[in-house]
Amino acid sequence: MKVAIGGVVHETNTFSNVPSTLDLFQSWEWDHGEVILSRNRKVRNFLGGMVDRAEELGIELLPTFSTFAYPAGTITHETYERMKNELLEGLRLAKDADAICLALHGAGVAEGVDDLEGDLLAAVRGVVGYDIPLVVTLDLHANMTPKMVEEADALLGVHLYPHVDCYERGLEAIDVASKMVAGEWKPTMHLTRLPLLIPTSATHHFPANEINEACWGWEKEENVIDCAFFHGFPYTDIPELGVAVLTVTNNDSELARKVSEDVAKLVWRHRDDFELIMPTPAEGIAQALATEGMPIVINETSDNPGGGTPGDGTHLLRAMLDAQLTNACFGYMYDPEVVQQAFAAGVGATLEISLGGKTDHLHGEPLEVTAYVKALTDGKFVATTPMGQGARIDYGKSVRLQIGGVDVLVCSVKSQVLDEQIFQLHGIDVTRYKIVALKSSTHFRAAFEPISAKVITVDSPGLTTLNFRFFQYKRANRPLYPLDPITDPTLPQLTRK
Repeated sequence: MKVAIGGVVHETNTFSNVPSTLDLFQSWEWDHGEVILSRNRKVRNFLGGMVDRAEELGIELLPTFSTFAYPAGTITHETYERMKNELLEGLRLAKDADAICLALHGAGVAEGVDDLEGDLLAAVRGVVGYDIPLVVTLDLHANMTPKMVEEADALLGVHLYPHVDCYERGLEAIDVASKMVAGEWKPTMHLTRLPLLIPTSATHHFPANEINEACWGWEKEENVIDCAFFHGFPYTDIPELGVAVLTVTNNDSELARKVSEDVAKLVWRHRDDFELIMPTPAEGIAQALATEGMPIVINETSDNPGGGTPGDGTHLLRAMLDAQLTNACFGYMYDPEVVQQAFAAGVGATLEISLGGKTDHLHGEPLEVTAYVKALTDGKFVATTPMGQGARIDYGKSVRLQIGGVDVLVCSVKSQVLDEQIFQLHGIDVTRYKIVALKSSTHFRAAFEPISAKVITVDSPGLTTLNFRFFQYKRANRPLYPLDPITDPTLPQLTRK
């Protein structure tokens, strides 16, 4: 048996003023052929699961093309056409494949293409036809569309946030594909969409945990292959925006409909339980100082680079400096200009710098500060977080600055903080600090919750604020709760037989 694998992964924040260009994708991941296998083998991500399961089962892999870029604004037309053509050419070369497994996201948007994944899958079908099994893994934050369901045989969604089960979805993709090739399974999908936006919601917290339990309860039923609660990506202004439930069964369309509707009704009953009102940075710092134990982790959810923000927002760091904190660290600010200044000056230098606030004015103005250069690094380490463990990370040239009583990390590549490795690289043991501040919405919890005394989420103006009323949705289909009053929604549905 031969399985072609590949991927195109991007979470697009259409409110961002930073376009996603070819250079951005090529700077993160732009892989062909055997490089895909070597990069992902034994790594806890979608493709890692596919590679490991296929090699375990003796399935020959035909690696095609894989690309990923960190979330940012709308993908340029030229960039999308280039990566689509790269994937299609790879599939043409893998013409003797028995099945195809692709790692996609579900919230990709390109210029003129609202549903990147649906468009891409249709293009794949144009090359390989509809007789070959096509199995796709998707992020929990996918904005699900009928076109995705129409073009794929099985869509397998991440269940957990933080996304610590991407690897398991990759394993599952190979299992489903192999059973299809053997004639044992004929997947049928049913999609139920809800006119609902929810904030970033950790799945080990209420109410998402209760909904996942319902999904897993249904998965114990005979012929239910998968049931996934898709949270949607609320920072994408497209018509098909919102929460959805997708069920995959073995050739049982009525069961798929029943399961999806049942879980969707549970989601709707909990709609008000999702809304979160978080403290401001100053309020969060006050709470942290009044809390026993250490470290207290403060996450700046409104400037989460993992959701397409600039990563150079200054609201939280400004509040930390205004509070004249000691025994506090911040990781990290994206500011290549400051990094270059620090490297030019060297360790031990004292600099007058303008830090952060260079992308826009929404996330805060630059900080005009005096900084002592404590350490310089190459920004490279191996991830230990359960989300992507084993991946080789490169944040480019990076620096540890001391500003007042706060240790501040500044890096040259934009990313949210997923584990403590970027701190350790610069000589910071986070367990010895009272306050550890970082930029992330939820993914950091996989690594930091087990080692922290408490986590405090703070919100402020930003492209990933939890307050959706901040945004001007111009293209999304309305009404959408909680932006609009809805009491009894009609649930748009689609079954693929």
